[in-house]
Amino acid sequence: MEKYIRFDWAVKRMLRDKANFEVLEGLITVLLEEPVKITDILESEGNQWNEFDKYNRVDVKALNSKGEIILVEVQQAYEYDFLQRLLFGSSKAVTEHIHKGDSYDHVKKVYSISILYFELGKGSDYLYHGFTTFEGVHTHDTLMLKPKEWNSLEMLNPTSLFPEYYIIRVNEFNKTATTPLEEWLAYLRTGEIKDDTNAPGLQEAREKLLYVMMPLIEQHNYDRHRDNVNIMENAIVDAKDEGFYQGKWEGMIAGRKEGRKEGRKEGRKEGRNEGRKEGLKSVASKMKAMNMDEDKIVELTGLTLDEVKKL
Repeated sequence: MEKYIRFDWAVKRMLRDKANFEVLEGLITVLLEEPVKITDILESEGNQWNEFDKYNRVDVKALNSKGEIILVEVQQAYEYDFLQRLLFGSSKAVTEHIHKGDSYDHVKKVYSISILYFELGKGSDYLYHGFTTFEGVHTHDTLMLKPKEWNSLEMLNPTSLFPEYYIIRVNEFNKTATTPLEEWLAYLRTGEIKDDTNAPGLQEAREKLLYVMMPLIEQHNYDRHRDNVNIMENAIVDAKDEGFYQGKWEGMIAGRKEGRKEGRKEGRKEGRNEGRKEGLKSVASKMKAMNMDEDKIVELTGLTLDEVKKL
């Protein structure tokens, strides 16, 4: 099977080229279940080329043929305030595309697509869709617009205006791909594309994202990127295991010492907390060794800046 460049790298380095828009358009078309044509790719804040952002986070902001704003984000590492940042990003996109003095009918619809390679929340699905509806508190009906309003506002209901969110939890996908969406998920997780795929965008990806077609220097940069991602993912897994087992062991010892049910409960809780803290410190140490920014380490681990500096 051919080796293809993973999406997290391609979207940062290659899919901004107009000749390659078809790949990204395919993913968005499959998600929104309607044809999407990208007119422009705009830069956004996650594309700063520091050592950490090279493999943690990628942002693309696109405009479709209707002038609607599409945010695509790929993120490798956990952030405790991810959902707040998601809301901020979509709100900022709305305000950036309306000028002072414009009437509010210039407000553009925003679609936010997040492709996550870390565990976010609890849930069994690999794709979540969030949108705004207005439901009657007493009648439980959904607020719709009148026919007269349809024409003037060019929408049927408030959902057509408010931002929509798609969260793809890549690591939760473990099915055999039989639909275009599942084929995209398989590519996002494994970097593999079926030879006979008909999924929008993936046919183009088979031609444009071949590893062997990259210049040698780009292959080297890509391999280094993948090594960095693997190191970070392994560090996080190791820290979780270390924190869990250390916490369990210390909790058992503390619980036995107390000799009471309450003592065991408190001992386990305290032990887990201490073990988790040690695990986070272990991750932070590895991040420092990779020359990550201390403020970013604080953001990802929840440790204080003082604790990070002492590592």
